[in-house]
Amino acid sequence: MTSEPGRALDRTVLQVPLAEQIQRHLYFSQAKSTSLATRHDYYMALALAVRDHLLHNWVETAEAYTQQGVRTAAYLSAEYLLGPHLDNNLVNLGLRTEAKAACQELGLDLDTLIACEPEPGLGNGGLGRLAACFQESLASLEMPAIGYGIRYEFGIFRQSITPRGQEESTDAWLSRGNPWEVVRPEWTYPVRIGDQTVLGVAHDTPILGFQVRTANTLRLWSAMAPEAFDFASFNAGDYTRAVLAKVQSETLSKVLYPNDELDQGKRLRLSQQIFFVSCSLQDMLRILKNQGLPVSAFHRKFAVQLNDTHPAIAVAELMRLLIDQEGLSWDQAWSITTASLSYTNHTLLPEALETWGIDLFEQLLPRQLEIIYDINARFLRMVRLRHPGQPELLQRVSLIEEGTQRKVRMAHLAVVGSHHTNGVAELHSSLLQQHVLADFARLWPERFTNVTNGVTPRRWLAVANPDLATLLDDVISDGWRRNLDTLQQLEQHKDDPAFQERWYQVKSTAKQRLARQIQHQLGVLVDPTSLFDVQVKRIHEYKRQHLAALELVQRYLRLRDGEDLPPRTVIFGGKAAPGYGMAKLIIRLIVGIAEMVNIDPAIRGRLRVIFLPNFNVSLGQQVYPAVDLSEQISTAGKEASGTGNMKMALNGALTIGTLDGANIEIRERVGTEHFFLFGRDSAEVQQLIGEGYHPLPFLDQNPSLKAAMELIGSGHFSEGDRELFRPLLENLSQSDPFLVVADAADYSRAQNAVDEAWRNPAGWSHSSIINTMNCGFFSSDRSISEYAERIWSLKPHPIGASNKAP
Repeated sequence: MTSEPGRALDRTVLQVPLAEQIQRHLYFSQAKSTSLATRHDYYMALALAVRDHLLHNWVETAEAYTQQGVRTAAYLSAEYLLGPHLDNNLVNLGLRTEAKAACQELGLDLDTLIACEPEPGLGNGGLGRLAACFQESLASLEMPAIGYGIRYEFGIFRQSITPRGQEESTDAWLSRGNPWEVVRPEWTYPVRIGDQTVLGVAHDTPILGFQVRTANTLRLWSAMAPEAFDFASFNAGDYTRAVLAKVQSETLSKVLYPNDELDQGKRLRLSQQIFFVSCSLQDMLRILKNQGLPVSAFHRKFAVQLNDTHPAIAVAELMRLLIDQEGLSWDQAWSITTASLSYTNHTLLPEALETWGIDLFEQLLPRQLEIIYDINARFLRMVRLRHPGQPELLQRVSLIEEGTQRKVRMAHLAVVGSHHTNGVAELHSSLLQQHVLADFARLWPERFTNVTNGVTPRRWLAVANPDLATLLDDVISDGWRRNLDTLQQLEQHKDDPAFQERWYQVKSTAKQRLARQIQHQLGVLVDPTSLFDVQVKRIHEYKRQHLAALELVQRYLRLRDGEDLPPRTVIFGGKAAPGYGMAKLIIRLIVGIAEMVNIDPAIRGRLRVIFLPNFNVSLGQQVYPAVDLSEQISTAGKEASGTGNMKMALNGALTIGTLDGANIEIRERVGTEHFFLFGRDSAEVQQLIGEGYHPLPFLDQNPSLKAAMELIGSGHFSEGDRELFRPLLENLSQSDPFLVVADAADYSRAQNAVDEAWRNPAGWSHSSIINTMNCGFFSSDRSISEYAERIWSLKPHPIGASNKAP
């Protein structure tokens, strides 16, 4: 029965030329004639035509999974930094060439239409982008999976950069519709939060694999009130109260990461977490029953991955659903819960391991709190039996933090309620087991493992860098798109002068393209032949953008003194949390440096400083291919992994960095001679802090750094305002929690080594090729294969050839 509509669809939609499909959607979906159609109308028509090809795979994938009851990975994440869909879907469908020709036939430009797509603002940084890469890899590897999250109406804020630094505004990414999603009002679930019930409505987006028939689902929840309109209040003239419940409920899915410095922000964040987690678990139970499986089979049907601590409430919520709703005993429910859930930790920073006040928890989630108390009592009883007479151990591992304000430790809840906990780089996983979660690792060493992060080569090479993709196709064939390890075949070409020249031209073209974008957007001319030195990532003190800024000031002074240094264009990008004052001050410093450096005639264009506003996936696709030097300079032991470091190295950038996160594994694979190492390692960082680190002795030994800080303090980069950067300078000179001053001298040494290497273009290109050649390990396909084998017990489930649409 299901094949008949598919065959009819093939005849009426998919077998006609793509240009006709676009025209059909322009008329019948957009209701526009060619004379009235805007560029955005044509984008929508093209997107809908491409979606028609997607839908066949999507429907057939869901049908196959349902009929065969396959084991499924359920990925719970508060963020999905997806990026635009159109170009990626064209590449994965193999339709890009046809789409370009169809657009030309209609007098359109494909790249112009692709640029019309607004970016879904559903993530902030590496966490959300990793989740997006993983969804694409799951589909490409034909692994049954479903991603769950929140459909934020406004998502992360839109950042603009003014002379005052970062300013935030609303990012209304849904204002003109979203052609990729399908609303599923039939799949709506109630969630009780305090004295309020909110409904979650499913919004589905197909996630297509590369050159396979698998199209998995990303299911995002939008909040609504059970009664959107109070007719009695309206009739009584209280018009505000009539829609109050609707407004309050919909607030849950309005914005990503509300500022949680205030109590209302904390309430909203915890409410968001239980909202999407509960909807997702209820949806899994529906799927289970729809496939005729008993509740006792939940852990055999679903491998549920908690992406960081945001969905950790799933431990208590799944227990609640199994006990209160499904009638299972405690022991049955706990066995299913721990067998179903696994937890990825993404941070070593104690302040990032979420805790929630008991009072707030009791107000919003009283039943879940009861369950957490019960879990804790049983867990602590087990610890006492294993380690009698150790009250300090009980305090350290308890799910409840005692003190003036008692709190629930969400990371502890996630570890206790999961069968596996993994870090996301070798160093990170090691430090988790040695320090952050050491007591749990001693209790359950078999539960801890490492899965180093990865990035999808389709998005970050095939889509982002089509010129390099073409070169690789010509030289080693296109197998790298499905197996990134085949980049090793560049070994036999890396010393070929003709290949090196083509490689150099590809990088030059990418840099020229980014230079044009910078001129168009910011009005600043940059030299595309200069070294492009790039640090684009979330702005945070531990990532040490201020270390790079201080080095910039030192370089500026050296150039003014007449020193002969190779031309550089130093590019920053990234957002600071709206309530993070120090991070915003770092942006303001970079902006101030850029203002002075870029207009100073004494520099003669040998140094340009750029801050790219509103850094996102779309902008990243332009930036990563153009990078010569990748700045990965976090304090050792603070960065969990990083994925920007992988994207840049994959596109041929050389890295300057510390032994932190995945930098260590990148350096091991590309070779120490192709990586600019500086700074203390994590053990040396801990030793220095343990000895009572103070920055002043290091500052006294570094006159160049001292001069840079004095110039900043003089108001040179703040229009004469000597007070603006005082908090930042005092932080560096009095406490310096992330060892910026301690590592500054060695950072300058490494930057000098960069200058020397850049003076040898052939040598630099050789190192660039070797970086790309040895980055096959950092594919998200490899990461997902490791999750599937080690943690999820998940196997590929190819969608049969008979289901393939023309």
